[in-house]
Amino acid sequence: MHLAIIGAGAAAVGLLDALAAGEAEGAEVTVFEPGTNLWRGRAYGPDLDSVLVNAPPAIMSIRGSDSGHYAAWLGPERAADHLDELLGQPLVPRALYGEYLAETAETALARLRARGWRTRVVTSRVIAASRTGGGPPVVLRTADGREHLADQVVVCVGVGTPQDHYGLGGAPGYVGDPYPLADTLAGVPGEAAVAVIGSGLTAVDVVVSLAARGHAGRIALVSRSGLLPAVWQRPLGHQRRHLTIERVEALRRERGTVTLDDLAGLLRAELEEAGEDYAAFTGELLPAQFEPPAERLRQKSPAEQLRRESPAERLRRQLAAVGEPAIARRVLQEAAHVVGPFAWRLLPEQDRERLRRHARLATAVASPMVPVNAAALLRLFASGQLSVLAGVSKIEAAADGGFRVRGDGGDLRVDVAVNAVNAPPQAVPGAAEPLVTTLIEEGLAALHPSGGLVPADPRLHVLGDLAGGGSFITSSIPGLAAQAARLAGVLNG
Repeated sequence: MHLAIIGAGAAAVGLLDALAAGEAEGAEVTVFEPGTNLWRGRAYGPDLDSVLVNAPPAIMSIRGSDSGHYAAWLGPERAADHLDELLGQPLVPRALYGEYLAETAETALARLRARGWRTRVVTSRVIAASRTGGGPPVVLRTADGREHLADQVVVCVGVGTPQDHYGLGGAPGYVGDPYPLADTLAGVPGEAAVAVIGSGLTAVDVVVSLAARGHAGRIALVSRSGLLPAVWQRPLGHQRRHLTIERVEALRRERGTVTLDDLAGLLRAELEEAGEDYAAFTGELLPAQFEPPAERLRQKSPAEQLRRESPAERLRRQLAAVGEPAIARRVLQEAAHVVGPFAWRLLPEQDRERLRRHARLATAVASPMVPVNAAALLRLFASGQLSVLAGVSKIEAAADGGFRVRGDGGDLRVDVAVNAVNAPPQAVPGAAEPLVTTLIEEGLAALHPSGGLVPADPRLHVLGDLAGGGSFITSSIPGLAAQAARLAGVLNG
């Protein structure tokens, strides 16, 4: 077998590691990656130390069969050097996690070579693919004009390109893609008023990194929702018994389908077994909204009070709950990444649509920020340097320079606008568009109605965020590792 892997980010590392754990001998693997951050992808290349891995080590292992693999690589000394005291876990700069990915990949390649595999990395972009009849090989053409033959092809080209929702590209002071922040923020004047477009994890990275660089100007998070990510809680080691892949699969076998109500029932059972109130927890999940001044004097129920929290108030409450013993949010966060991708494909379309309507809230809960970043944001809120403008409907370049932002709280004038809105899940990265076009034209793949790419030929596989039919939550490391392990089982035969 000659295997071609297109892309050399975290998904490719997980696949190579899983292949190295198998027993197949004498095969060949070629990895195609034109970028400079081999094995690290866009997310884990060199950057500022303030750009942290956004999850505890237990869910950052790229080895699907070993949740302790990354923690073992860190070791006690590095773990102690990067301990987040609030979380009680090490949180390293993402560039250091990139070193973990690179060492894992190189170790896997060495193990494969020891079993007689031939391995190579081609530093040219794959721009086209074509069929050669009913059987192998597939012909891949790279940007340098060469052709490469493969019996099996895995496309793992990463996440999509950030979108310019407000048409600001080319305007002076506009940053279209913030990463690496070491480069983009170096061009932001220290006294400039900055609008960070978005309020998710990328926006948090931008704000925290501006502060770490000593930025003195005003910073505003501007978005439609104004909803910040939740805050990670200290891991408790709770083992889910109800909201599991096994229980979801059992429901599918029993009923032929799985509904959102079924999943809610499994979560309810998980919480009730732990003595926790399901209704109280789901009420707490309601998103924060800004309260009109006239409403502040009216007596409100606890649920209304939660809904009316400002972003800073909600953040303060969640930071204070980092160490609380309740399992509810921990269970939902873990299940969103481990059970979610499996359950999503079983849900009827009307239930998927129900979830899509709450996509921003679901993402904020499933992909929380780390406590050290939450504490940094609170300090900026308290000093008045940081604000949130929700209900943003328009951002435009001003004729006299800078930008005008229109939101629920009125207009805001800033000098610099940093785009921190991520591409939607299953979006095609701009650099991969020529390849994806030929895959579709050649009948090797098809676009999924809700986004992403679906193989239409047994020789093609799609790994990672581009895989069609997935949920609206961007692929996480646990999800990538699980997908890679399953695919390796297929390829190892």
